[in-house]
Amino acid sequence: MSKTIGVDLGGSHVMAAIVEDGVIKDRAEQDIVDHAFDVVVRSVVDVIRSVTGSGKKDGGTAIGLGSPGNVDLASGTIRYSPNFGWHDAPLGAKLRESFDLPVYVGNDARCATLGEHTYGCGRGTANFVLLTLGTGIGGGIIAEGTLLIGNGAGAGEIGHHQVRATDGFYCNCGKIGCFEAQASGTGLLRHAIAVAPSFPRSELVSGKPEKLGSKAIRKAAEAGDVHALAAWNRYIDDLARGLANIIAFVNPEMIALGGGLSSAGDFMLHAVRPKVEELTTMSPRGQTKIVAAELGNDAGAIGAAVMAERGGLTTRERT
Repeated sequence: MSKTIGVDLGGSHVMAAIVEDGVIKDRAEQDIVDHAFDVVVRSVVDVIRSVTGSGKKDGGTAIGLGSPGNVDLASGTIRYSPNFGWHDAPLGAKLRESFDLPVYVGNDARCATLGEHTYGCGRGTANFVLLTLGTGIGGGIIAEGTLLIGNGAGAGEIGHHQVRATDGFYCNCGKIGCFEAQASGTGLLRHAIAVAPSFPRSELVSGKPEKLGSKAIRKAAEAGDVHALAAWNRYIDDLARGLANIIAFVNPEMIALGGGLSSAGDFMLHAVRPKVEELTTMSPRGQTKIVAAELGNDAGAIGAAVMAERGGLTTRERT
């Protein structure tokens, strides 16, 4: 792989990196507070220049950027991004005005999938799924070695299939019981709140319950707190439902769990694997490995750099 620039754009920060053979050689980051399009573009340009110096070809042969939202892959225009509130934002065109380099823009979760498949735990698999378990659930699907894009570049929105359509939490997308609403970090918090009346003396909600977060709930569950364990078990049930559905949809060799909640490691994996096996029916049981992702927060930038090197999200690895 030649030296390329990978950019991971999120709702609260942007990171640019020089990437060579899947290894980050240099990086720069900047917080994002103002979501106005022109302000974000300036931040993106600044971090790219921080790692490339002048922004000329000696800093890299191409730029790849992963952004939240639905992307027109041909132009790099963000059709719609709920994270930023953008509609038809010409991000690719703006970057081409600032840099004399090819620029490729794709969805951030799909870029992370490409990175994890090329240089992370998905290496060598032909059928692979990445899930990022954070505030929401992002993801992507590799089928027979190629990242699925779909009609309108909308494939891979795994977080928005319903796992509890009649008795679940409301999702920001407007549906009830989406995988994201039930099995993201936000979902774990909602489970803890839902079962709280059964644990009136719970230390989790004593003091300042408004500061309760998914990390604290998970750590309390690991420590044996009964309230946290009740929430965690409900969370694991919904996570297993979603994973079993994914196996039924695409029958991958491997599902990798990334994002903040994946730091639970074996505590999560040992709980969810047997439940997924129970729920797997028409697909052969025991054929899909469920593992922790390897690249962590670097997956998006590394995948964006892979996209830049290949000339797009859908291009297969060069041989």
